[in-house]
Amino acid sequence: NIPRDAVDSVFRRLLFSTFPYPARLRALAAPLFVYQRSCLQALLRWSGLLKVLPKRLAAMDALLPVVPANFAQKMPMDTAASGARRRRVGMLTGCVQQVFFSHVNAASVRVLAAEGCEVIAPQDQPCCGALMVHSGLEEQAAAMARKIIALFEQADVETIVINAAGCGSTMKEYGHLLRDDPQWAERARLFSAKCKDITEILCELAPTAPRNPLPLRIAYHDACHLRHAQGIYRQPRQLLAGIPGLEVAEVAESSLCCGSAGVYNLLQPEAAQQLGDRKVSHLLATHAAAVVSANPGCLLQLMSGLRRSGQKELPAFHVVELLDASIRGVSVEALLWGENGARS
Repeated sequence: NIPRDAVDSVFRRLLFSTFPYPARLRALAAPLFVYQRSCLQALLRWSGLLKVLPKRLAAMDALLPVVPANFAQKMPMDTAASGARRRRVGMLTGCVQQVFFSHVNAASVRVLAAEGCEVIAPQDQPCCGALMVHSGLEEQAAAMARKIIALFEQADVETIVINAAGCGSTMKEYGHLLRDDPQWAERARLFSAKCKDITEILCELAPTAPRNPLPLRIAYHDACHLRHAQGIYRQPRQLLAGIPGLEVAEVAESSLCCGSAGVYNLLQPEAAQQLGDRKVSHLLATHAAAVVSANPGCLLQLMSGLRRSGQKELPAFHVVELLDASIRGVSVEALLWGENGARS
């Protein structure tokens, strides 16, 4: 909440009027799909023209994920549990997550169903308000929080599962965000108590789905909104340790931010790149064949840093993608080089 120049204000308004709205992101995804598949993006990057653009615009291109062909497809509203139902859970589909990382949502649903969860994904979910909270826009965030709470109350679920660390940290604090609203304070508190990161819920449920071997060395990156904001450190490692043949390498300075931090890498690209390059150097030092995290923003930041380092062929995954691959018996080759929107 400080005075900003016109350029900064317009850029921020662009971000806040686009990223929290899945329908607008889907509309934007269509031309971006053409931009990438027509090789125009590759040509611009090869020509060096991006270097003469304003740093924030160049950062947007550098962080742009591969737009999946099914970007318009939505998740099913109700997915039955495999076998006996152990829990009925609601799932946040997210904004950027449901459009550009739909494969992570699909993997999340498959893993939850395999572990006996009926998964309810309410349609037309609004933004959870995380981006607004991170940027000090609390009134807008509170309005979004009320909509999310009401939507999941109607779904009548025991737990709300979140697979994006930034969203989870905000939703767990709805009780604080709406503490001064007499009509919503208690509802927000009860709602937040139901919110769990997907790694939390999977650790609570004793695994029943068999894990197939996945002989692979990976480097695990702690998302700040997971490790620091939510205090979740053990659970992702426990889940990864349960996959036969998977070797998990710890990254030096593991508690250091990768530079993503919501939209920090778009608002402060130079500082974010310094953090990203430092993180990538530690990742590469592990000699891992893939990078794993639990937050889409971190995955984009790490993939961008890997490209700058010349390591295009080092893929990045969400934790739940490895669990899904192990449960389904996917080979390492298919996991690393198969069709997947997470590749860059």
